[in-house]
Amino acid sequence: MMYPEEMVTPMREELTRLGFLDLRTPEEVDRVLGRAKGTTLVVVNSICGCAAGKARPAVAMALAGRVRPEVLATVFAGQDAEATARARSYFTGYGPSSPSIALLRDGQLVFMMERRDIESRDAYAIAEELRNAFERFCGEAAAQPESVAATS
Repeated sequence: MMYPEEMVTPMREELTRLGFLDLRTPEEVDRVLGRAKGTTLVVVNSICGCAAGKARPAVAMALAGRVRPEVLATVFAGQDAEATARARSYFTGYGPSSPSIALLRDGQLVFMMERRDIESRDAYAIAEELRNAFERFCGEAAAQPESVAATS
């Protein structure tokens, strides 16, 4: 279902103000997610209450930490259907879920938080899990081989 863009704009801006790229076409998604190196956080945004009260605030809190992904990107479910479908095609093994939060490293999905993981917890708990994922997959130790990272 498409909502009036003026209604959705403030919800998009909650993420773009944090530095997220607002991907609205499949081509934009492929340009960002198709890159082979580094870490990319993808938020499948939504008009639902758990996106407003939990997912977006949690993402903002998590990004205030010391370690964060190199690239931040978002698609808006229910508005940019083709872009959202393309982004979800990168989330191998997971069905459509919005809101959802994915972390890719070198083009591979390494962490996924689906709606069921979001709607049952508060923003603080979600932010903590995201910070842990950032530490694990985005920090300096993550750039080292697993055996080296485990001993340092």
